[in-house]
Amino acid sequence: MIRVVLADDHPVVREGIRGMLAAEEDIEVAGEAASGGEAVAVALAVTADVVLMDLRMPGGDGAEATGRLLREAPGCRVLILTTYDTDADILRAVEAGATGYLLKDAPRTELAAAVRAAARGETALSPSVATRLVSGMRARAGAPALSEREAQVLRLAADGLTNAEIGARLFISAATVKTHLVRIFAKLEVSDRTAAVTRAMRAGLIQG
Repeated sequence: MIRVVLADDHPVVREGIRGMLAAEEDIEVAGEAASGGEAVAVALAVTADVVLMDLRMPGGDGAEATGRLLREAPGCRVLILTTYDTDADILRAVEAGATGYLLKDAPRTELAAAVRAAARGETALSPSVATRLVSGMRARAGAPALSEREAQVLRLAADGLTNAEIGARLFISAATVKTHLVRIFAKLEVSDRTAAVTRAMRAGLIQG
C-alpha cells in the first residue's frame, strides 16, 4: 500500500484528489495538509511514501517544503501537483528533490501512474510539462541533443539503475540525476525512462 499525503491549501482540491485516488486499491491517502510547513509535519507523522505537493502555498511554497521534507525523510518521494508550468517553476521543484511534476488537470489514470512511479523512485513528468520544457529548450538552443552528462545518465538508466545508484556512479546527487532526467525527457519529448531510452537508442544518441 502506497501511503500518500495531499498538500494543497484549497480543501476542495484535496477532496477532488482524494476522490480520484479512492478507486486505486494500492494507494491510501494517509493525511492532508494546507501549507508547506504542515505538509512536512504530516508527512513525517504518517511516514508517507509519496507527498502530492502544491507548488504555491502559505507557510513555505512547495519547492521549499520539498527540500525541507527530503532532508528529514530522504526515503519519502514528492510529486508536485500544481497549475503552474513555467520552466523556472518546474526546474526549481525538481532541483529541490521532487520526483516528478504533474498539472492539476491530469486524468486519474495519469495521476495514479505517477504516484506509483514516484513510490518506486522513478521520475514522473506530465506530457504537457515535457512539451512546455522542450519548447523552451528549442527556442534557446535549437534542435535537441543530449549533453555528455545527460547521455551518461540515460545509459545508466537504460541499465536499470535507480537515481541514487546513477548518482553514486557519477558522483552527483540523486536530485541532480532527477534534473538531468527532466531535461532529457523534455528534449526527447517523452514522459518516462522507458520511452526516453527507446527514443534515444533509435536516434543513435546512446547504444543498447
